[in-house]
Amino acid sequence: MEAAITGLVLAGAAAFIAGIVNALAGGGTLITFPVLVATGIPEVAANITNTVALCPGYFGGAIAQRRDLEGQGRRLRIFFPVAVLGGIGGGALLLFISAQVFHIVVPFLILAAALLLALQDRVRGWIESRAGIRKTGDDGSASAIVPLGLTAAYNGYFGAGGSVLIVAVLGLFLHDTMSRLNALKQCITLSANLAAAIFFLFSGSIVWPVALVMALCALAGGAAGGKLAGQVRPDTLRWTVVATGTIIGAVLLVRLWAG
Repeated sequence: MEAAITGLVLAGAAAFIAGIVNALAGGGTLITFPVLVATGIPEVAANITNTVALCPGYFGGAIAQRRDLEGQGRRLRIFFPVAVLGGIGGGALLLFISAQVFHIVVPFLILAAALLLALQDRVRGWIESRAGIRKTGDDGSASAIVPLGLTAAYNGYFGAGGSVLIVAVLGLFLHDTMSRLNALKQCITLSANLAAAIFFLFSGSIVWPVALVMALCALAGGAAGGKLAGQVRPDTLRWTVVATGTIIGAVLLVRLWAG
């Protein structure tokens, strides 16, 4: 009984911190997933429980940053179905396909995303000059659909660093401030994770007591992080995301080599 209570406290604390981290830069899953596994929950069940539990944190972050969503209604209408389909697809991969190949490529995807975000101004300029985004009047939303679908699928599958990948794609294809892109990232991540979570409801693998405690704590952490994100300078937030992605990728790469 005492061990179970301790496990709930640890999971709740990790979820609160993850909610803050996800609102600011992404990567909160890397905090909560190891904690759940350490409490004795099998890896697949821990991953599924984690996905379900952290959804409120993304919701809290999106609500806290709602002012930065003003004028982005068209983007939300385009990206919402993409995020939902990607999240369900990623959830299906987790339940029905071996994770071995995906685990191998994940560290490289995250490190690549951090590098792209660090170089986003130069890369975005090259993309615009080659694809004629400005000349056609397209703000880049259409060009971002496929990459965002793939990153949404990753969020549904595992999600560690998924927010970093999403904000990197947004930074490459959309011409906007980092704070507004971060708010849009919150909504896309929420949509993908919520779609996967609903899909997982039928898996029978959710540890509900842990998920409920984590959900409440993630909601509080997401709201706190979302408010803090609005006070951070765009360049500071951008480089926080880059640093987070680099750390997450390095940790996963070390685990891959060690495994």
